[in-house]
Amino acid sequence: MKQGSQSSRDILGRAVSQDGSASVMVVVATDLVAEAVATRPTSVTAAGALGRALMGALLMAASKKSGETIQIQLRGKGPLGTVTAIADSELRVRGTLAHRDTDLPLRTDGRPDVSQGVGRGVLGIVRHHPSWKEPYSGFVPMTMRDIAKDLTRYLMESEQAPSALGLSMVEGDGGEVLAAAAFLVQALPGSDDATLAELEANVKALPEFASLIADGSADVDGLLDRIAGDVAMGERSYDTPAFHCPCSRERASRSLQLLEAEELRELIASGQSQEVECQFCGVAYDIGPDELLVFVEP
Repeated sequence: MKQGSQSSRDILGRAVSQDGSASVMVVVATDLVAEAVATRPTSVTAAGALGRALMGALLMAASKKSGETIQIQLRGKGPLGTVTAIADSELRVRGTLAHRDTDLPLRTDGRPDVSQGVGRGVLGIVRHHPSWKEPYSGFVPMTMRDIAKDLTRYLMESEQAPSALGLSMVEGDGGEVLAAAAFLVQALPGSDDATLAELEANVKALPEFASLIADGSADVDGLLDRIAGDVAMGERSYDTPAFHCPCSRERASRSLQLLEAEELRELIASGQSQEVECQFCGVAYDIGPDELLVFVEP
């Protein structure tokens, strides 16, 4: 399945404080994270890393101009390998990771050890818009051993955007995604220190907030209320995010163009189809020898 279900319960809500000091976004992404995880067998630890990367990319893309895409790469040295998530301003997101079946013992609090799974390394962000001559790339070391904190550091150091970002998931014993939620609070130009201090205190007081979604004690508006506290917020708006993969048979066949000409000739001569599996959605395409002929010079 390459696109989010029409019955998705996922929603992204946003608002700006009435004094214009800060923007607040909250996303509940349980269904799309579950869909991304279900494309292929995925361990509990891997699901935790992939889900957090997907939500981080969504929140960062949601504030960009129409047509822009953001790619997050967590190039950690942990056993999960590189984790990738790509989102666009239309709130479509997809993601993958190198070693989906790798699992680690749970932490002492019973949660997946995502930090150990990803490990230290480099966080890379690539932003692209069709009107730009070339993409913008930014990198920061992953030293915080926490995906949300490393993304927050990137926003501050590379985009000069003081932010607070939180990523939270609840998984079942078998790795099923029971709840996935995230928030992003960002200071706006000319912000009031007292407003920012109130929002910061409210964020720090949040419990493991995906559990509030899992047990039904909060929804998007409930999380927005908790973050806002006594800070007056303006009108709220809502959008629906979705897991979406743009792969196609044509793209799959073009990927074989990267093979050496001699390898392509051997495949054509064998008369056998070549299977190409999308790393994001798991859809497999059988590319026939006749489709490879266009990539070989006569």
